[in-house]
Amino acid sequence: MLLCVTASHKTASFELLERLSRTPDDVASTVVDAASCVQGAVVLATCNRFEAYVEMDEPVTAAGAIGVEAVLEAVESATGISTAELDGAYEVHSGRHVAEHLFSVASGLESVVSGEGEIAGQVRRALKAARKDGTTSPELERLFQRASQAQRKVKNVTALGRAGRSLVRLALELADSRIADWSAERVLLVGTGAYAAVTLATLRERGAVDISVYSPSGRAEKFAAKHGIRPVAHADYAHTARHSSLLITCTTATEEPVLTPAHLQAKSGVAPTGCPVGVHGQLVIDLGMPRNVDPAVAALEGVALLDLETISLHAPLEELQATDAARTVVREAADTFHVVGSRQSVTPSVIALRSHIFSLLDSEIERARARGDEDGKVEQALRHLTGVLLHTPTARAHQLAASGRADDFAAALATLYGIDPIEPAQASLDDGAATA
Repeated sequence: MLLCVTASHKTASFELLERLSRTPDDVASTVVDAASCVQGAVVLATCNRFEAYVEMDEPVTAAGAIGVEAVLEAVESATGISTAELDGAYEVHSGRHVAEHLFSVASGLESVVSGEGEIAGQVRRALKAARKDGTTSPELERLFQRASQAQRKVKNVTALGRAGRSLVRLALELADSRIADWSAERVLLVGTGAYAAVTLATLRERGAVDISVYSPSGRAEKFAAKHGIRPVAHADYAHTARHSSLLITCTTATEEPVLTPAHLQAKSGVAPTGCPVGVHGQLVIDLGMPRNVDPAVAALEGVALLDLETISLHAPLEELQATDAARTVVREAADTFHVVGSRQSVTPSVIALRSHIFSLLDSEIERARARGDEDGKVEQALRHLTGVLLHTPTARAHQLAASGRADDFAAALATLYGIDPIEPAQASLDDGAATA
């Protein structure tokens, strides 16, 4: 059984999501070690969501409750966030709903800005991390691989990607109303990760040319050399921040704010000569999670602060047609995932039935040959009849599996034939080459 415990911007406060975003890498392994019935776990932690996907051994009584408890205890152990604090801030999906949820997440349908593309890479990296840590499972592998396929189909056959916009692009679009000429802005970028690279590219698209970069972790020079901008040394950070008209922070290098009122104010408390504060205005965009900027910055005269929570309030309504088309693709992909999985779940029973029938067939063919079936017509008739007789129960098995009743088929085999599908004979579905 698949299970998903999810906390996102739809269910939890940004403050709580900040704390969850600091989740250590060993949460998945902690979940797997929590109980023997946990078959695997993959954790997806981004700035706007925390999700744990878990495969449980379904025959276990109350497997779902055990899985949720394992996730909550792992989170508490790793972050100090108690179950009581998480109460009401998360949702649980199970069974066939898990696939549709993950496929929607991977396609950007559950993001702050619908259709944003960064989440697809984060989903792939979550699976890669689980593989590295040895916490994934065959069913979770199939789930996440199909999620990437669904995301690519949504991107290729719908207009969602064009309708939705990334947080970076949306933030800079909101900044347009305050900036008359992007080429005249003095921009300070704080952070050197993948988000910083996206931010830099988007700034250049809008015409920004005067751009410098600061890295709390000391990577500014390498990033600046790669992208052709100016690095800012730690000793010069506050001075550069005060003299920048646009500051954009997007770093996960520290849990403490990287921009505070002290960085933007002169020691005397008066804005220095040439500083845009109180003159042309200074705009700070905080794309960090955890929050990079001290909220008190917004109280400074001449300073405007846009953080993720503010930006999300301005997320545009998507083109309904594009969103509807994307959700249709996701639902169809989830249905296919469920049907394929159901057929796989009933396969041992089908193999067991066919193996049993073909063993009887072989005995009858041997008897016919012993009685003089020299032209093989009796054998041919027996094989044809066997194929006809097996067609209906095989089709019925797949129908039952698709409706979640694979166990009914297994029980019927045990009752009628005394067949145990758990350890079927080693035979393929094509054994006997029966044809209708």
